[in-house]
Amino acid sequence: MHDFCFTIPYGLALVGGGLFGFIQKGSTASLAGGVGTGLVLILAGYLSLSAFGKRKNSFLALAIEILCAGALTWIMGQRYLLTSKIMPAGIIAGLSGVMTLFYIFKLATGGNHIPAKAD
Repeated sequence: MHDFCFTIPYGLALVGGGLFGFIQKGSTASLAGGVGTGLVLILAGYLSLSAFGKRKNSFLALAIEILCAGALTWIMGQRYLLTSKIMPAGIIAGLSGVMTLFYIFKLATGGNHIPAKAD
């Protein structure tokens, strides 16, 4: 499975969650954190997809993905430990932790596997 297959939906979910938090509670932290991180991840997913279309790997995209998902895991994990609230801190920490592990796995296995060119 390619990283962009999960990164773009993950980024969209973060954008949606950030907008939802802002609309429901007026939280500018949700808006900045969710929308900002989500847009960066969507950009990283697009970089990876573009590189894949050129039959290459984008290790820059993987680095951005690992950094964003790792930061969200740490920040939201700390927030969950302080508040014990599953929504949104626990959910985002758990999802981001899984995504961080996935990105590290992709990096360790050489990135997106490019299929052999058919003649």
